[in-house]
Amino acid sequence: MNNKTNYEYLLSDLSSLKGVGDKTKNLLKKKNINNLFDLLWKLPKSYTDRSLSYKIKDLKIGETQTVTIVPQKYNFPRVRKLPNRVLCVDETGELDCVFFNSYEGYVKKILPLGKEITVSGKIGHFRNKYQITNPKYISDNSSLIKQVHNKYSLTDGISEKIYNKILNQIIINLPKFNEWHSENIMSKFQNISWNDSIKELHKPENIGNFKSNFYQRLAFDEIFSTFLVNSEIRKKIKRIKKKNKNINVNKQNTVIKNLGFSLTNDQTKSLREINNDLNSTNKMFRLLQGDVGSGKTIVSLLAAINTINSGFQVAFMAPTEILARQHYNLARKIFPKNLKIELISGKSEYSVRKEIYKNLENKKIDIIFGTHAIFQKKVIFKKLGLIVIDEQHKFGVNQRKKLSDKGGIDCDVLLMTATPIPRTLTMTVYGDMDISIIREKPSNRKTIKTYSKLESKIEDVLKFIKKEIKLGNQIFWVCPLIEESKKLDHSSAVKKFEFLNKKFPNQVCLLHGKTLMEEKNIILNNFLKNKFKILVSTTIIEVGIDFPNANVIIIENANKFGLSQLHQLRGRVGRGEKDSACILMFKSNLTDNAKKRIKILKDSNDGFLISEEDMKLRGFGDILGFKQSGTKNFKLADPIHHNDLFLLAEKEMRRIEKMNEDIGKFKPLIKLYDRADIINDIA
Repeated sequence: MNNKTNYEYLLSDLSSLKGVGDKTKNLLKKKNINNLFDLLWKLPKSYTDRSLSYKIKDLKIGETQTVTIVPQKYNFPRVRKLPNRVLCVDETGELDCVFFNSYEGYVKKILPLGKEITVSGKIGHFRNKYQITNPKYISDNSSLIKQVHNKYSLTDGISEKIYNKILNQIIINLPKFNEWHSENIMSKFQNISWNDSIKELHKPENIGNFKSNFYQRLAFDEIFSTFLVNSEIRKKIKRIKKKNKNINVNKQNTVIKNLGFSLTNDQTKSLREINNDLNSTNKMFRLLQGDVGSGKTIVSLLAAINTINSGFQVAFMAPTEILARQHYNLARKIFPKNLKIELISGKSEYSVRKEIYKNLENKKIDIIFGTHAIFQKKVIFKKLGLIVIDEQHKFGVNQRKKLSDKGGIDCDVLLMTATPIPRTLTMTVYGDMDISIIREKPSNRKTIKTYSKLESKIEDVLKFIKKEIKLGNQIFWVCPLIEESKKLDHSSAVKKFEFLNKKFPNQVCLLHGKTLMEEKNIILNNFLKNKFKILVSTTIIEVGIDFPNANVIIIENANKFGLSQLHQLRGRVGRGEKDSACILMFKSNLTDNAKKRIKILKDSNDGFLISEEDMKLRGFGDILGFKQSGTKNFKLADPIHHNDLFLLAEKEMRRIEKMNEDIGKFKPLIKLYDRADIINDIA
């Protein structure tokens, strides 16, 4: 087989396997198994040892055992509900093979009288006689049964016997690849090949052997394949030559001077990195990652003004209309008055939108703010030089690539996120981008004091709220669910709104995921204008909207949230000049893990530290607090336990990039693990 045939065989349809018809194929697809390669990663959870054969007299009731017997007599009752029985013997005793819902012809075929047959199954006992009911393993060839059989987490309708048979077909025909790793990398895993690693992975004696050389090698392959794809995307973007932006430092510094506060060291460093990209002839594709309240928006707006001063237009996209308006208002406040700044929203009348489209195309607008609507096909820019996207975490690798292409050759791309994530995850989730990080928070940013409170002490919380309202402050009250659930003992946003509305008449508003967008914007604007004192909400308020007058957030069932999400929610307050508080409410029966999470949050306001701790406690799958679009779902690799492999992969990737090595030899690896379109042109 050549390499092309090798990987294409593993990516072929399930129906290419013997014994896999449409029914089995559809059952496997329910387990997200779509081809032969996917089957390899459903690892055995335990095994059944059928290799030892026992005499009838030595059988043990309740255990799965193998016995060689000779069928002597059939008993096929006329009453349908009664089972068919076959009396079988060996030189030590008698045993019944019992079949429910089986035809006579089938039973006679598999257990012919007078012929030696090997049977394996769970041993039972009925009327002083051993029996095996519906034995799954029956053959006149004992070697087919006397084996160690793996047990898997199976889809209903697929037996262990069928699953092992299917998987063994792949293992037997497993292709041998030319080694794609360097000698140095191979030495880290005792030079075991990919082919041998897969075989070892499925051996019963290796179940749970996560520190083995074969497991580590396969985990490294997963990680490294992701790094390869990200590297290729970076290279493809860097190869795009664009017209550089000439940064006018004096004009930039004038804007900074008029801010009324100094930039932090991290803000200054990030701005310098972005300016270097803007000034380069290589296209910028950068992520600005910062903790809640670290001042990313100011940095992005300074990048925007530098782009505008170079004669280009800027598009600034936010996930919600209210956040887009917030950025628009800030830009109008800090930008020179002669700049042409516009906001486009769903509320804009058709005639207004039409005028904006026309002005964009004629370069009569310098910067436009809006939601994803500003990237519709009918929106045409005369000279777009920079796209800024706030809270971009719903964009996966492929979406980001399309976005980069959208702006044209001379357009740079800056994405922002206020979701700090651990470094190992950053390498994979955002590995296709250059990254600037803002950890340091502005000196005027108030520290949020975090408290924990039992739900039974809610009266104490209500007294605290009354006091804060008298002082003119506003409160967020966050609940996990929209409506009451019989299955989950969480607080309901609707129920809590009704409760608080009785306590604070006409001072409470409600917001949740089912609220219509137009109504949602009205509610948030009214809260921003201080028309309501308490906003009861689900986690919909997570994204970085500024409500300077809101200085208290109460989070019910805090133990039901991940640490990173709690930190994001907490960041909704502490944005004004007043001291702020976060109250975590919980029930008394907390798990040890929940107690640890609450303690970590009370002890720290550092989002990066919190995300690291969150990953240690919960695993990496849900660390972002949402279903990350485009996130690599590793099958073996784990950013917590394989931190050393991530660092090794990063080091090897840098070496390959520095030496400008041809990555053609990695084509099978990339195709198998990522099936990335971006690599299609590799020879």
